[in-house]
Amino acid sequence: MTDAFHLTADLCHLNHAAVGPWPRRSAETVARFALENASQGSLAYPQWVAVEQRLRERLARLIGAGSSDDIALVKSTSEALSIIAYGLTWTEGDNIVGIAQEFPSNRIVWESLAGQGVTWRALDLDASTDPESDLIALCDARTRMIAVSWVQYASGLRLDLARLGDFCHANGLLLCVDAIQGLGALPFDLATTQADFVVADGHKWMLGPEGVALLYVRPTLREDLALRQFGWHMVEDSGDFDRTDWTPASSARRFECGSPNLLGIHALEASLSLLEEIGMERVWSLLQERTNHLLSLIEQRGFELLTPREPERRAGIITFRVPGVPSERLYRDLMAQRVLCAHRGGGIRFSPHFHTPLAVLDRAMKHVDTLTQP
Repeated sequence: MTDAFHLTADLCHLNHAAVGPWPRRSAETVARFALENASQGSLAYPQWVAVEQRLRERLARLIGAGSSDDIALVKSTSEALSIIAYGLTWTEGDNIVGIAQEFPSNRIVWESLAGQGVTWRALDLDASTDPESDLIALCDARTRMIAVSWVQYASGLRLDLARLGDFCHANGLLLCVDAIQGLGALPFDLATTQADFVVADGHKWMLGPEGVALLYVRPTLREDLALRQFGWHMVEDSGDFDRTDWTPASSARRFECGSPNLLGIHALEASLSLLEEIGMERVWSLLQERTNHLLSLIEQRGFELLTPREPERRAGIITFRVPGVPSERLYRDLMAQRVLCAHRGGGIRFSPHFHTPLAVLDRAMKHVDTLTQP
């Protein structure tokens, strides 16, 4: 499995929750794409567009969408959320229910609607033992949407999306899921979650580059979102440049105003081809082996686990704290030892993936031992 990657031997890469490494095939694909550009210009543009279509198809399969027409390729999670937030029609007094500890992308966009009289109601996860019940309890007659991350970026808490989806579906609420910390790590199924919107950039668990993101909008809601960006690529007949009587595309391409990021598209399509070959069930099984091994190493040492212990509450993020040792200092020291990790939620966040050798986890924890010895 490790031969699919070519990470340097002295690096402990435990930072997929930030920016994941490209698989070997993705790097080679980008190199070929660059050489093709340099030697032949855009002669192969029709083939490039075919890669773009394959990426839509892979993303549709990844989330269980009915068609590649349901997939828009945008620049980032933040852009995708903004398309949703500023495409919906709000009435003063409406509210959105979310989580206080969210990554800023999934907080700022909803807070920005305050000028339209929309309130963002935030659940404090630190004070909740049943986040789904507490999110539901924050909803009232003026709630329009529950907007949450599938997996919390700092603690690694995984929400029961099916439970939230059942509630939203039964009560006429919208469900918006930021899936960036889960897609590519474990299986996702739209039929089970009943999400109306799914967004995720490709540079974390999907092992792609920054700058290409998924935006899914439930087909029945597609035309309900007002368009705020316009250009040649979002019209129905995007190849007919002389046509003046344009209409927005009937597919999710209506949310893509301009030229696609074909370089990023080539890279992400190659990365997803690896995940598809392995299969998401197998990817998830391998990842659980690694997170369980890491949990065992943490518990053996008596460190404080900040990630939930329950398997159904976890994905690929394991965050912990070493008692008596400032996490910010430990983070800097680990990075100096080429243990690629993050300082999040007051602790050290390790995020391996399916391909991470168990020996890398052992070596990383030995670095922690050495750096925290009195």
